[in-house]
Amino acid sequence: MSLTLVNGWQGLPPEHQGASVALGAFDGVHGGHRQVIAQAAKAAKSLGSPLGVIRFSPHPARVMRPTIEPFLLMTPDQQARALEDLGVDILYDIAFDPGLIALSDETFARDVLAAGLGVRHVSAGFDITFGKGRSGSADSLKRLGEAYGFGVTIVEAVSDGHGHKLSSSAARQAVKAGDVALAARILGRPFAIEGVVVEGQHLGRKLGYPTANVELDGYIRPRLGSYATRTRLPDGRLMPGVANIGENPTTGIVKARLEVWLFDFDEDLYGQTIETELVAFLRPEMKFDGLEALIAQIGADAAQARGLLCPEF
Repeated sequence: MSLTLVNGWQGLPPEHQGASVALGAFDGVHGGHRQVIAQAAKAAKSLGSPLGVIRFSPHPARVMRPTIEPFLLMTPDQQARALEDLGVDILYDIAFDPGLIALSDETFARDVLAAGLGVRHVSAGFDITFGKGRSGSADSLKRLGEAYGFGVTIVEAVSDGHGHKLSSSAARQAVKAGDVALAARILGRPFAIEGVVVEGQHLGRKLGYPTANVELDGYIRPRLGSYATRTRLPDGRLMPGVANIGENPTTGIVKARLEVWLFDFDEDLYGQTIETELVAFLRPEMKFDGLEALIAQIGADAAQARGLLCPEF
């Protein structure tokens, strides 16, 4: 069964009501999020209800702190695919607008959860906040669930067994530090940048390393430097490669972006959407004395990436 995207919470038909839902931002759909969703799935199975997830668009942090630097771990499309892979039936996309922001925690529980969505059960993390001024908490959600007729499960903090908290903030810190191996353990999969391939400076082709360029847009900015990568093409092929995320200090400063060279690949990707997984950090961004030194380093990076991704090469 495929995931159904439902926009809003008012005037929904009966088939889009009555789910057992996981409530939260779910940026990253990391291990902690999956525990929350697993509890919602357990309730759904017990109650014979659909499994739902509630997300807010745009991300509440973007609305409440509009000057915050880019911080997202995934696009809405990536998030929807990750949730579908977990067996989610309904994804409720609720606008985080002034009307919603003005609702008290009780009004949100009564009007949105109980009346609008008709939820049977709500699963949330221990640090959940909701309602005007973030007045709602895990404790108040339990109390409001009793008042308005839906069950509530609260999930405590989750770690990976090595002392690393499975949280969006921990994943962001790992990505910013270039520790993509740790980020992958937290997320349960490699951190991946998805976007439309755009025109670049065409310098890579002149240097013998033609790249597919993707803007970072709202993503958390990874540590600038070179990475071993795997890129998923529109047709599903997964291609190994090497990428630079940086500002190109040697050839002229530009806005930081992803530039990925796919091994043994020579096809036109302009205008197409690709998704590039950051598998391993190779080195920080550097400024070289000239193009010859830059070309030599790209070759060394590519050889290192091939060794990691294609050991049989």
